[in-house]
Amino acid sequence: MIEVKGLSLSLGEFQLKDIDLSIRDGEYFVILGPTGAGKTVLLECLAGLHRIRRGKIHLDGKEITHLSPEERNLGYVPQDYVLFPFLDVTANIAFGLKRANGTAADVRRRVADLAEMMGISHLLRRDTRSLSGGEKQRVALARALATSPGILLLDEPLGALDLRTAKYLRVELKRIHHQFGLTTVHITHDLMEALEMADRVAIVQDGRVEQVAGPEEMLFYPEGEGVADFIGAPNILDCDHSRELGQGIVEVACGGLNLTVPHEGGPIRKVAILPRHIYVSRTRPPGLSVNGFEGTITAIKPSGNMVRIWVDVGAKNLMAEIPAYMFEEMDLAVGNEVFLILRMRRIRVYEKNSKF
Repeated sequence: MIEVKGLSLSLGEFQLKDIDLSIRDGEYFVILGPTGAGKTVLLECLAGLHRIRRGKIHLDGKEITHLSPEERNLGYVPQDYVLFPFLDVTANIAFGLKRANGTAADVRRRVADLAEMMGISHLLRRDTRSLSGGEKQRVALARALATSPGILLLDEPLGALDLRTAKYLRVELKRIHHQFGLTTVHITHDLMEALEMADRVAIVQDGRVEQVAGPEEMLFYPEGEGVADFIGAPNILDCDHSRELGQGIVEVACGGLNLTVPHEGGPIRKVAILPRHIYVSRTRPPGLSVNGFEGTITAIKPSGNMVRIWVDVGAKNLMAEIPAYMFEEMDLAVGNEVFLILRMRRIRVYEKNSKF
């Protein structure tokens, strides 16, 4: 269990301001926030990489605020992996084991076991400079796990990977977490990554913790405009009743809007969909029958390099979000009739019996 109390730190443009956090034993905890929010600085404080003058950090009740990284029993995977370029994969994984004075036989056995678990046995003699991003990530994870840490710290572990590799490693990280029972702290700026992986999420903005909650609670009940805006101002719809269609698919009625959603569980109380997951078209697209609707644009508002569009669909007013260049190409205006498709696999549900 990790406890952070009153932690403040200033490193140039990056700041932490009175951070309070409680991370449970064995939890997969995600710290989510925009670039520059202070997420990496916070993780580095947990790792023991900064001198802390204000605030305290406890691990299982023991204060570790001023302990060196080697004294904290943790595995740390920085954003750029920091593999040793002139050592092969075997030597990279074994580095921490040799520092711990393990026997040669023990080191070989541990490296072989970790390499097999991570699916990199065929890479053991490879130069790390020749590895792909996904291969480097798995080597870095194996090295972090080699000394059997009690905590695993991951700084944007999937940020530099292509979508296919990142999707695969999401599954692998959760498997490792369950297999080892490690308390894991994972930093990301990617909302969907946080929603899919976290037991709980802390949203950090401008050096402050704005909200700590489970993924569904954060999505359906964001605390404050800053949090709601960061996660994308989701469309939240109250649901009247639902009907199972089989194979994990449910039809749900939300105030006159009938949606098909992926769900296996109890009755659905609410659904949420992010504006970025609503497809907008001036012409009727194929497949409109599944979560497809026709509506009228009631408002338009630029938001950075995106444009938010409000559309009346029956009794509901939905907000969609599209890139600015696409908005210009479509030549949209208030009063235009448009077609919307709510992407089924992106719709999140909140059950009637959920309790926060």
